[in-house]
Amino acid sequence: MIEQGNTGRLNGQKSLAGRTKFIFITGGVISSLGKGLAAASIGALLEARGLKVTLQKLDPYINVDPGTMNPFQHGEVFVLDDGAETDLDLGHYERYTSARLTKRNNFTTGKIYYSVITKERRGDYLGGTVQVIPHITDEIKRNILSISDDADVAIIEIGGTVGDIESLPFLEAIRQLKSDLGRENSLYIHLTLVPFIKTSEELKTKPTQHSVMKLREIGIQPDILICRTDHFLSPEIKAKISLFCNVDKDAVITAKDVESIYEVPLFFHQEGLDDKIVKMLNMWTRSPRLEKWQEIVQSIKNPRGAVVIAIVGKYVNLRDSYKSLNEALIHGGIAHQCRVALHYVDSEALQKEAADPYLKEVDGVLVPGGFGERGIEGKIMAVQYAREMRIPFFGICLGMQLAVIEFARDVCGLEGANSSEFNAGTAHPVIALMPEQQAISDKGGTMRLGAYPALLKEDSLAYQAYQEKQISERHRHRYEVNNGYRELLSKKGMICSGLSPDGQLVEIMELKDHPWFLGCQFHPELKSRPHLPHPLFREFIHAALREKRKKRRKNT
Repeated sequence: MIEQGNTGRLNGQKSLAGRTKFIFITGGVISSLGKGLAAASIGALLEARGLKVTLQKLDPYINVDPGTMNPFQHGEVFVLDDGAETDLDLGHYERYTSARLTKRNNFTTGKIYYSVITKERRGDYLGGTVQVIPHITDEIKRNILSISDDADVAIIEIGGTVGDIESLPFLEAIRQLKSDLGRENSLYIHLTLVPFIKTSEELKTKPTQHSVMKLREIGIQPDILICRTDHFLSPEIKAKISLFCNVDKDAVITAKDVESIYEVPLFFHQEGLDDKIVKMLNMWTRSPRLEKWQEIVQSIKNPRGAVVIAIVGKYVNLRDSYKSLNEALIHGGIAHQCRVALHYVDSEALQKEAADPYLKEVDGVLVPGGFGERGIEGKIMAVQYAREMRIPFFGICLGMQLAVIEFARDVCGLEGANSSEFNAGTAHPVIALMPEQQAISDKGGTMRLGAYPALLKEDSLAYQAYQEKQISERHRHRYEVNNGYRELLSKKGMICSGLSPDGQLVEIMELKDHPWFLGCQFHPELKSRPHLPHPLFREFIHAALREKRKKRRKNT
């Protein structure tokens, strides 16, 4: 722990340093260079060497968490088992490593200041003047150290770009930690940009030099530089960067653009990054076992088949809005050595026209989660098209709810059936808040967040996928299937194949007499991994591939 009021020395420093090594990852020049992927890939390489890793993202924005942020602003919200709404980079961390993260693995400026202000109001600082240094920086350090537990290596990613005023307290905190932990127990890795200028046909190192200069002004000297580029860095370029940035030549790592993001761990290993890290941290490990990553890349690059999956949503102009979803579909393809081409359909555009021009050439239709009324009728049109044209359909969260609405309207004959989220006065609220939710005045309190169990019917698509009677999946939603309509839906052919243990909440619904039509209330994409595709995505892609082959045989 850090003593209140001191300037950063840690109690128990020796024992802490002997237990966990820390890697701090920063980014410079521009945003969106891929710090999250770099952190996740480093974690994957260290795990492949037999080390236990954990990861943390520190975000400079003042929001307490991204849960209330528009996906266009910050991409998807990644939900953890404990219900924490976190940054999308935590999705990369869980996909690339075996680490299972909690709310401690994502902190924002808002969380840090909220904690410090709460302590000040409570009198914890004994009337002292509360300042950025030491109180804010000490709080940041406390949160960084809280995740170490029994991990061999903790990888800490600092969000934002060096030079942003918002990230300065985080950078100051990790500057102090280098001294607190000891040099052999901490490492600075800086991700930067080396652009290729077409007119002069040369790589330019000046942006990297200036970014490192900015870091050194703060008091941080990078130990390793990861240089994002679309060209290989020659030995001469690496030598120049080494000289001007004061790092070892073999610590200048090329991060060349790759065809698949799952090549990044392999590429970093070829560049010697993991060797350099364990050497600088004075660690002994086995040689890395990278077979699973090689198999994943092999499957992606040499597919035996291909399918086109339509994603019908309203955030399609920002791919990061559906980051985990996109990756889970690719994982489903990996399971069958199948290339999955993603066809994004704007539900608002579809709503104004017709489904056929947008969906007639696809092999599967997926309607993802979301909030708000915009584009809803377009999504319902997509559901109806998939049902009637017998195209494999997968509805996730809101997508499942819309499948229920469409079925209630068109098959059950409930004219105007809707969700009370979109039409509070509908005569048939087939989707609604549960009675206990309606009694809660705080809107956030009505959310179902995090992991919940479900029981599956054995004779169902869901059970065929999972091969388990009880599952646990992550949720992020508010409205539920109205139990008052379940009997009618069942009579008409919509099966409740997954229920909460008490039987009160519908978790999975599917259709009889359809090649593959399934909706789930949870977000299965959040638990999918490239080496362990989620069962529902695996079976959805399998169904799309099977039906495509059937059509091809029929046409020939």
